[in-house]
Amino acid sequence: MKVHVQCALGWPFLTAAAMVLFMATPSWAGVLPTGWTCTGVCGSSPADGSIPLAPAGSPTFNYVTTAGGTTGGGTLDGTEGSTNGSNLITSAFTVAAGSKLNFYFDYITSDGAGYSDYGWAQLLDSTNAAVAVLFTARTESSGTIAPGVGLPTPVASLNPSSVPITPGTTFSGLGSSSGTCYDAGCGNTGWIASAYTIPTAGTYKLQVGVSNYSDTSYDTALAVDDVTVNNVDITPTIPVPEPASSMLLGAGLAAFGIMRRKSMQS
Repeated sequence: MKVHVQCALGWPFLTAAAMVLFMATPSWAGVLPTGWTCTGVCGSSPADGSIPLAPAGSPTFNYVTTAGGTTGGGTLDGTEGSTNGSNLITSAFTVAAGSKLNFYFDYITSDGAGYSDYGWAQLLDSTNAAVAVLFTARTESSGTIAPGVGLPTPVASLNPSSVPITPGTTFSGLGSSSGTCYDAGCGNTGWIASAYTIPTAGTYKLQVGVSNYSDTSYDTALAVDDVTVNNVDITPTIPVPEPASSMLLGAGLAAFGIMRRKSMQS
């Protein structure tokens, strides 16, 4: 019976601590890499629905989505017609001139037929000022969707260079739009490799974003993975919990241990 009392007292405390840990990061599902920041709704995901893992073989990828995004959260350079969206900024990295910035992206949209949602990536300096637009992707009813029509000219090289949409919008990051489609133009690009040579030494960040266009229906997401400089990951692959969250979880484990010791002594 002591074992049952011990569990009854210990586990609710741990559950409460775990709930606080979860609530401490409300703007994303899953865990983002250490030092990355999100405006709107961002997440990390394993292979999900129509979206496989990136070629680099990481067990998860990160994404931004318009599903639940904030007004203007994914707007690029004041693009007219943008509504709600999200953006994600990586941790800072310091490079020499001529360093190679590489990453993969996958554009996923359930919208189409004139509702030209879009995704993008740009390089920021240490003050978060935009340095260069690396790529843009925008919903079209047919043909290549990168670079995006009506968006700033990107400078990165893409592989493959032609980026059509293929069928498949099943992805949890799209929320209630997962598996739906509004007319021609729905689908995903598959994983595209982006490569850019940074011309000037300095400290930079990568920012990716996605925005609904004209309305807030039928959502769009942009997945990103394997961000490297000169083939070295810019952030650790295993995120470290925030100090406050770690203390909460540690307190729960300590309380559980105390209760267990008292139970064994009685």
